Amino acid sequence: MHPWNGPILESLKKGRERMPHALLIHGPRGVGKLALAERVAQLLLCEHADLGARPCDKCDACRWYLAGNHPDFRRVEPEALAKAPPEPEEPEEGSEPAPARRAKQPSIVITVDQVRALADFLNIGSHRGGTRVALVHPAEDLYPNAANALLKSLEEPAAGAMFILVSHRPARLLPTVRSRCVAVPVAIPPADVALKWLASQGAEDPKRWLAFAGGAPLQALDYAEEAADWDRLLKSPGLVDDRDSLERLAEALQKIAYDRAFSAFGVEPKYKTGAGRATQAKARAWLTYARTMGENRALTRHPLNPRLFSADMLAGMRDLT
Repeated sequence: MHPWNGPILESLKKGRERMPHALLIHGPRGVGKLALAERVAQLLLCEHADLGARPCDKCDACRWYLAGNHPDFRRVEPEALAKAPPEPEEPEEGSEPAPARRAKQPSIVITVDQVRALADFLNIGSHRGGTRVALVHPAEDLYPNAANALLKSLEEPAAGAMFILVSHRPARLLPTVRSRCVAVPVAIPPADVALKWLASQGAEDPKRWLAFAGGAPLQALDYAEEAADWDRLLKSPGLVDDRDSLERLAEALQKIAYDRAFSAFGVEPKYKTGAGRATQAKARAWLTYARTMGENRALTRHPLNPRLFSADMLAGMRDLT
């Protein structure tokens, strides 16, 4: 877990005996919410005799959890984020093998079948006689019918069941889901703390990439590790042919647009993209374009023609320059 989130964990440890049945850990992307949620899950499952020493990393429960096979823990996330891809279905004994089909793309949403399987897990007895923990990440990726299925479990929680939802955009969750969770906000850490951590990770030019990440240290580390690619994209954005590159392009254009708008208003550019200055007359147009790119970043996750979409985004920028 990351050092700036230590006080949040300590606060949850002190209130462990009064822990609600559902937590919603939320905040900007790249501030360590998932690592905090995983540590909270381990805290709930740890069996060390001294409550103050939990999570201990030494008991059987901690070792099972850290190895990824604790019987009372389930992690629910889109297939595209899962550490291991879902195994293909085996044909029944005696049946002919199915004809070869094109490999199915991993889902980018949490499906209703995943949530139903989670309900089955929560409604059986605990293997260790303690808490059963379900971690849902990121919660805003719940498909609508999956969100409704999860809501039912939150409204009528099984005895001894604990939910930990992690969200980058809690406003996209059903209000009824949010209302049944105790919110745990995770803020962007102070810049000096983030820079010290980035330096300890060996990140080059941490100040620049922390600015580009809007102050989020984990996101900044990712940017620093791919600095050459980002530099090339920021200097010369062009057409792309795949969904991942399309999302990256939309992000780069959005941050370039914000920096140009800030400079036009006489404000220091926030993201340090190296974008040229804009005239004050076009300041609001750049802000509008930046908001459009923010909407496009969400749209890039859906099946579409990346080349045509990227051409449209680039055309919008050319109209402003």
